[in-house]
Amino acid sequence: MSDRLSVFKTYKLYVGGKFPRSESGRVYEVTDAKGKWLANAPLSSRKDARDAVVAARKAFGGWSGATAYNRGQVLYRVAEMLEGRKGQFVHEVSDAEGLSKSKAVALVEATIDRWVWYAGWTDKIAQVIGGGNPVAGPYFNLSSPEPTGVVTVLAPQESSFLGLVSVLAPVIATGNTAVVIASERSPLPALSLGEVLATSDVPGGVVNVLSGRTAEIAAPLAAHQDVNAIDLAGADDVLAKELEIAAADNLKRVLRPQPVDDWSATPGLDRMTAFLETKTVWHPTGSLGASGSAY
Repeated sequence: MSDRLSVFKTYKLYVGGKFPRSESGRVYEVTDAKGKWLANAPLSSRKDARDAVVAARKAFGGWSGATAYNRGQVLYRVAEMLEGRKGQFVHEVSDAEGLSKSKAVALVEATIDRWVWYAGWTDKIAQVIGGGNPVAGPYFNLSSPEPTGVVTVLAPQESSFLGLVSVLAPVIATGNTAVVIASERSPLPALSLGEVLATSDVPGGVVNVLSGRTAEIAAPLAAHQDVNAIDLAGADDVLAKELEIAAADNLKRVLRPQPVDDWSATPGLDRMTAFLETKTVWHPTGSLGASGSAY
């Protein structure tokens, strides 16, 4: 038998491109589906949530101002990094969700494919939901989508990786920045995703990952005046109602929790359009010379 000591992994938050411990110094035990200890995860505080919003707001200008094509390249690079660390995520997802290795492999591969799917939409969504509008008058009338801003995302509680990516990727693919609250019971895949984002080309602050008690972290974020929208995918009915009331104070966009039977099903465009604003521009047409033709 080997007398070598195991090197246990220290999981940390991911905020502003860095890996801080919780400001509170607290941790909580994360166990597998059978109750076996896996790791200690940071127990985020309200201060951690506020720091994450500051980082997300700071990153918003650069990320939303990048070309859609460039965002697609950056997101594809994340998929490359996920592919290279597939074995780690298979292990974490298997433990978190009590799956066999073969099922965990299929789920992780579906997650990577989902990330690639959204990466491909970055420079196409504007053409699908924007464009010229016919108007009864001498005007050009053009509509184009723009990102909402800083979005808080409550990751699904049961689907620790595929569900997480399915709610996070559409937010950042469309130019928003995100503050993610990982699954309370199974936060490790989300915290490891932060490590992947840090070693890819995603600018610091575009995605910020917090772990801990969902209700404790979500409450200050729902009421935060500099958060523009919130996705309640990981909230139960009682918590969702409380957060909706808090979010109304600054007229946040709220995406209410919706039952999802199969996260591997084709997601459609709803989660991208949920956090896009439509900007419509009117411009008068003019006449060209004596012929009276217009442009």
